[in-house]
Amino acid sequence: MAKRVVPDAARRRRRPTRQGQVLTHELIVETALRMLREHGAAGLTARRLGLALGADASAIYRYFRGMDDLTLAIADELLANALADWRPTGHWRTDLRALGLSVHAAYLAHPQAAVLTASRVTGRPHEVAVDETILAILRTAGFPDHDAVRIYHAFIDQSLAFAVLDAASLALPTATRQADEQVWQATYARLPASSHPHIAATAGHLVGRMNDSAYPTALDMLLDSARAQLADLRVRDGSGSPRG
Repeated sequence: MAKRVVPDAARRRRRPTRQGQVLTHELIVETALRMLREHGAAGLTARRLGLALGADASAIYRYFRGMDDLTLAIADELLANALADWRPTGHWRTDLRALGLSVHAAYLAHPQAAVLTASRVTGRPHEVAVDETILAILRTAGFPDHDAVRIYHAFIDQSLAFAVLDAASLALPTATRQADEQVWQATYARLPASSHPHIAATAGHLVGRMNDSAYPTALDMLLDSARAQLADLRVRDGSGSPRG
């Protein structure tokens, strides 16, 4: 049976922790993010989190039903950060592009947390707000509901897939990541044109872009496809060209 979380009014710690802090939901999530960044998912346990907070591990269960509940709170915090850094302009393509890049950046700011949470569905306020925002942008732009949902799924899945892919690379130990980068220089950049003409012809570009995320390019391709679809719809119904 799931643990019962103590209501907000009753769970506030009366005395500061050994670090002189009063426990809050926000402080626990912030500390957990720091621990993930420093130690990875394996280092985030209730006992270690309690030590980092200067409190008994049992205190965490006054705020969260368990460590998985905390994981979902961390996931929602990443999306909160994405929304905080996003500003709408009223142009649907511009706004979706900026929101996608903001989600991607929010996850990459916490690579270990991104790997842990990107595949989760939380149903929490900021996740719901992101979903509502995406669908509102698409429906307001003029996409029929079935197309808005289809593009929404492609958009958010692409954003999270690239976020976890890029975050997984950043979360690797430095030596491992550098060894992977050297493969491009030691292998791909030296393949002969006689056996691999196309890799050889583009090797300079391949090596030069290896540290750049492909997400902005993939995002532009998705949004350009959606814009072309919307233009076709407006031509067919006689409403003119789309704005955005």
